[in-house]
Amino acid sequence: MIPDHMFEDGINNSLLRRDMRHIQQSKTVCEKSLRDYEQEQRDLLSSQDGDTCEIHDQFYRDHKLLLVLFRALAVMPITRSSPGTITFSWRSSATIYAVCFYIAATAVVLTVGYERIMILRSIRRFDDYIYAILFVVFLVPHFWIPFVGWGVAHQVAIYKTNWGKFQVRYYRVTGENLKFPNLRTLIVVISVGCLLLAVCFLLSLCALLDGFLLRHTAAYYHIITMINMNCALWYINCKGVKIASQSLAECFRRDVDAECSAGLISRYRYLWLNLSELLQLLGNAYARTYSTYCLFMFANITIAIYGALSEIVDHGFGFSFKEVGLFVDAAYCSTLLFIFADCSHKSTLMVAAGVQETLLSIDVISVDRATQKEIDHFIQAIEMNPAVVSLKGYANINRELLTSAIAMIAIYLIVLLQFKISLPKDPQVN
Repeated sequence: MIPDHMFEDGINNSLLRRDMRHIQQSKTVCEKSLRDYEQEQRDLLSSQDGDTCEIHDQFYRDHKLLLVLFRALAVMPITRSSPGTITFSWRSSATIYAVCFYIAATAVVLTVGYERIMILRSIRRFDDYIYAILFVVFLVPHFWIPFVGWGVAHQVAIYKTNWGKFQVRYYRVTGENLKFPNLRTLIVVISVGCLLLAVCFLLSLCALLDGFLLRHTAAYYHIITMINMNCALWYINCKGVKIASQSLAECFRRDVDAECSAGLISRYRYLWLNLSELLQLLGNAYARTYSTYCLFMFANITIAIYGALSEIVDHGFGFSFKEVGLFVDAAYCSTLLFIFADCSHKSTLMVAAGVQETLLSIDVISVDRATQKEIDHFIQAIEMNPAVVSLKGYANINRELLTSAIAMIAIYLIVLLQFKISLPKDPQVN
């Protein structure tokens, strides 16, 4: 994140250039436009002031429901400790609640997990053993919560707080508050959909797959809801970056058409760099969470597809309950993985596209030398700071992740099917 003193220096330098231009053109103070006075008033605002951030932090107000649901699930116990500031503390009431909820949920998960392992040990056929493993795998994310949730809560709190600072800077440069149309309604719909999807998914597996008892679903509801909500949270964060990128590009185009000056280009360059670093901070803050999220999805899809193909090899393509249940599981995890990668890809495309198009459309012959240099600096900044969502270098989240996942899953499926073919046939199987 760009430090406040560096951002202030960039703004002050642009103001100095503007004042020097007024002097060179022999303008008096009385000749300053209303726009100049409004800009001077906005420049008095500070992104370090919590009350100012609270006023302009529309993104937090819109997606507050998601943060509340994550606290209710004991996954991310971060709180709004003061105006404009989100923090995490091991001594906060949210963290104490998370620990208590996790202990109670762990007791349920261990009880059901023990029964599932007993069922697993009683199975002798390799294919049925694979099916039983699937139910155990779904319990694993519960034990990751302290590592991928509480362990990154401090970084997530910093990321959320920086959103408020960015929106203050956005208002200072553009003169408009950053708005997220229909985002709050979308979050309500997605949150309700995540809860309903978790219930429907578990009930469908209970009906379609043998040995998955209804009382066992009690250990899975909060896990499946957490998986859905993690995908929803990533989608909303990427959508927020996408909307901010589009709004910044539109304001940049409007202001350049009105007055293309070196000071204006410089201010927008610092604002764009702030947005680009906010996107990178998103990946770094959630690196643990979504690295394990991807691994879980890869393993689940591989096991589910292998189980379905194995059933088809043994009994033909008959659309049995077991086949349908495994295909439902594979389709469910594949959809979440696609949404996760696709929304990141779309948001990164929008970060530089609109601003770069405006810069390239400027007639550099008609502007002064200082403005030409600022345009060159802006283009170089875009080239040297590509908009990429990286999980601390472990993986770049884009559509290439999907092709890599498909290739990896295909390799493991080939190995597993070859292993199955090499096994001796069961004489009881018709």
